Amino acid sequence: MTASAVPALKMQRRSLYPGWFYAPAAVVYSVLFLAPTFASLYFSLTRWTLFDATFIGLDNFAQFFREPFLIQGLVNTVIYAVVTSGLKVVIGMALAVMLTSQIMARGYLRSVIFFPVLVSTIGVGMTFTVLMHPTLGMINQTLAMIGIQGPGWLVDPKLALFSVALVDVWKGVGLATVIYIAGLVAIPKDYYEAARIDGATRLQNFFYVTLPLSRPATATVITLSFIGGLRTFDLIWAMTKGGPGFASDTVASVIYKQYQAGFYGLSTAGNVVLFILIAVLVVPLTMFLNRKQGHE
Repeated sequence: MTASAVPALKMQRRSLYPGWFYAPAAVVYSVLFLAPTFASLYFSLTRWTLFDATFIGLDNFAQFFREPFLIQGLVNTVIYAVVTSGLKVVIGMALAVMLTSQIMARGYLRSVIFFPVLVSTIGVGMTFTVLMHPTLGMINQTLAMIGIQGPGWLVDPKLALFSVALVDVWKGVGLATVIYIAGLVAIPKDYYEAARIDGATRLQNFFYVTLPLSRPATATVITLSFIGGLRTFDLIWAMTKGGPGFASDTVASVIYKQYQAGFYGLSTAGNVVLFILIAVLVVPLTMFLNRKQGHE
C-alpha cells in the first residue's frame, strides 16, 4: 500500500462515523412507519383475524371496489378536500393580511383565531352537531328570530358534507393563518416601499407583491389542508357518521364501517387504497407547486 493511499483509507473510515447519528431516527422511522406499512400491504392480501390469516390475493381489493357507495365516498372525499383547502387558503390569507396590519388588539385576535386548532376535533364535532340541529340548534333559532328559516344542516343530503366542511374550515383556518403570517412577515419591506413610490394602491400591493411573494406559504397551506381533507374521518364521524344515508361518507368512513362489520382484511385493503389515492393526488400537486416556486 502506498503512502498516499493510507490517508484516503482513513478518510473513508472516518466518513462512516457521521452516519451513525442517523441510526436512531432510522430505527424509529422503520418501526413506526415502514414496518406497519409493509404489514398493511401484506394483510390487505389476506382474510385475517387476531388469530390467523389466509392469503386470498387481490380479492379484498376487488370486493372493496364493488362496494355500492364507494364511488360516492371517493367523490365526497375529493370534494371535501378541495372545499376545505380552498377556503383555508382564501380565509387564511385574508386573516393574515388583517393581523399583520396596524390594528388594535392584534396579538389577542391572533390567539382567538388560533384557539380552535387546539380544541379536540370530537369536541368540536359534538358541539356543532348541537348548534346545527334543524329545530333546536342555536344557529337555526337565531335565523328564525330574523325571519329566515334555517336549513337542515346535517340532515339534508345536499348540505351535510358541506356543513361538516365549514366546521373543518372554522377549526383549521387558524393554522393556515399562522403559516401565512410567517410568510408575510418574511417579505422584505423594500418591495412595499418601492411599490409605494411607484404609486401602487393597497389592492395592487396585494396582487403584485404580497400574493406572489407568499407563494411558499400558499403551497404549504394547500398541501397540508389537502392531505388533511383526503384523510378526514373524525369530524365526519362525530357529526354525521357518513349520513344521512351515505351522503357524507368519505373513503375513511367507508373503511371504518367495514372494520366495524368485522371485515378486517377488506378494511386494510381500503387503507391501502386511501394511501395510494393520497399519493396519486398530492405528489403531482406538490411537484406543481414547487415548480411554480422555482420559476419565480
